[in-house]
Amino acid sequence: MSGLLALLDDVAGIAKIAAASVDDVAGQAVKAGAKAAGAVIDDAAVTPKYVHGFSAARELPIVLKIARGSLINKLVILLPIALLLSAFAPWLISPLLMLGGAYLCFEGAEKVAHALSSHKVNEPVLTVTPAGTAGLEEERVRGAIKTDFILSAEIMTIALAAIPDGDSIWTEALILAVVGIGITVAVYGFVALIVKADDFGLHLAERGGALAGLGRGIVHVMPGFMKLLTVVGTAAMIWVGGQIVVHGLHELGQHQPYEWVRATSQAAAEALPAAPGLAEWASTAFFDGILGLVLGMVLIPVAQHVVSPVIAGIKGLFGARV
Repeated sequence: MSGLLALLDDVAGIAKIAAASVDDVAGQAVKAGAKAAGAVIDDAAVTPKYVHGFSAARELPIVLKIARGSLINKLVILLPIALLLSAFAPWLISPLLMLGGAYLCFEGAEKVAHALSSHKVNEPVLTVTPAGTAGLEEERVRGAIKTDFILSAEIMTIALAAIPDGDSIWTEALILAVVGIGITVAVYGFVALIVKADDFGLHLAERGGALAGLGRGIVHVMPGFMKLLTVVGTAAMIWVGGQIVVHGLHELGQHQPYEWVRATSQAAAEALPAAPGLAEWASTAFFDGILGLVLGMVLIPVAQHVVSPVIAGIKGLFGARV
């Protein structure tokens, strides 16, 4: 009997350790996912445009296809790469993170420049491919998955950098998997709600009754909400991208402008004793965003006149060999 009680006690101890490990993984996954907020918001803001122009019946299947591709990006391709970096080249994580941050700044600044430009570019119209509508859908899905790969790489790198040193490779893998799955479900679940909201509102309006007004309100509000989501996504990209670059420079030994932003934020907190935390956060976000916008604006001509011609030349070389 005493042996059975000892065995049960051991089992209970193991269960407690396992539960603590699960809680620890979940907590670290939440923290790591929160660090990637800027890329997550942009992912949610960018995706709805890929279903624009298709029938209502094809909207959810397209979103599901993109979500499946996003999971493959994160779990099959990027997670193993992240673990290899963590095990064999941890020194590369910060530079890669800064590269991704610079890309976020560039993409956000490009959207700002486009919004401020007097020469507006019209949205591309749907053109049927040789494979018909199905071919057009697959083309859109491939384009969305390629865009998602860039954002997913940033999300997974940010999450990897947020995991404390000393965790085993299996713990890191589990945290990254939880982050990847959780963010994908959250983002594409939110996207599904967005793309079907107007149809839901129209359905309520057509049914009539007490909820007809709510339905008309949803239909009326959704265009403005989509514009607001785009603005928030762009601001988040620039802010998070600037923060990543500033913090990365600090870690690599270049302590400005990190120290200046930190000192300014502390001064803002002291100037607003009623809400010091809010003042410090807002100040840090504002100046990180300004620095990110400046960096992004500098990168626009670099991308146009240096990066794009180089990529086109490389594609031409490979095309000539084929």
